[in-house]
Amino acid sequence: MKILHYIGMILTLFVVFQSCKKDETQARLSTEDAVKAAVLTLDKTSLTLSKENAGDTVLHLSLVPADFGFQAAVTNVLQFGLKGDNFKTVKEVVVPSGRMAIGFTGYELNGYLLALGVPTGEASEFDIRLKSSINAKIAAVYSVLSGFKASPYASTSYLYAIGAYEDWVEANAESLISPTSNGIYTGIINFPEGKLTFKLTPERNWSNSYGETEPGKIVYNGGQDIKAPRAGSLELEVNTTANTISYKDHSWGIIGSATPKGWDSDTDMKFDNTNQVWKLTVSLTAGEIKFRKNHDWGTNFGGANGSLLAGGANIAVALAGTYDIVLDLNANTYTLTKK
Repeated sequence: MKILHYIGMILTLFVVFQSCKKDETQARLSTEDAVKAAVLTLDKTSLTLSKENAGDTVLHLSLVPADFGFQAAVTNVLQFGLKGDNFKTVKEVVVPSGRMAIGFTGYELNGYLLALGVPTGEASEFDIRLKSSINAKIAAVYSVLSGFKASPYASTSYLYAIGAYEDWVEANAESLISPTSNGIYTGIINFPEGKLTFKLTPERNWSNSYGETEPGKIVYNGGQDIKAPRAGSLELEVNTTANTISYKDHSWGIIGSATPKGWDSDTDMKFDNTNQVWKLTVSLTAGEIKFRKNHDWGTNFGGANGSLLAGGANIAVALAGTYDIVLDLNANTYTLTKK
């Protein structure tokens, strides 16, 4: 009986000792005093941005990484914001894992600043900090604010959608355009059935890309392939400040007695994102055509002599043959060129 008593005491002490070790570990992980925020250093506080130095590295940043008091994989994100705005509007840029220094070209930095909605051609002041995080259960830590002044310039920027719809050929990727480089890009892509996946890249290569974390949410240099919600001609809107992507139906086609499907159905055109026009090469018979949006009569154009008119008269096709058709909704014109 004494032996059993001693064994019981030893087991009790072992359990207590193990509990203390666990409690010590938990206390150490949650001790805020052990957490040290990253230190961020900028090589300059006043910048001159222009198209002439767009390709030059205009800003260098160095960092001492955050220390959470234990070994963990830390995600570092640079946050750009307006001075004094407390990052209510923020442009985030992920720092690649392991990097202790990073540089930005004039083109990159100009796009980030314009995404904050500042005017071009005049100086604005900005705050920048580094956000370091491990996971959603542990609070992120932020470096002390740094600041700089810069004058963004007006520019147009692009994203490219490399994907299954064009067989993943970088050179054939459709472009999405941001006319003022404000971080909002739009473009129209025709997705065939079964070819809905793609990624977005700042250039027609794989050096950097946007992937998808969940439907409608994108992330820079991370995530999975983005997937369009359905086949067909879709207008994409990408917001690289909010890191979102959305879609809506957007197609134009021809309909009429001269078209292959007559007045029963549209023959769809394809959008040329580079030139911002709709195109189609098609065999026509002598007859008439009209242009329709989204396979519906709610928005349609007729016209004559190359000029479009909303809801206008049917456009005459005098001779049968193969035609190159261009619809320019910006200039409000169309061309039918017989080959």
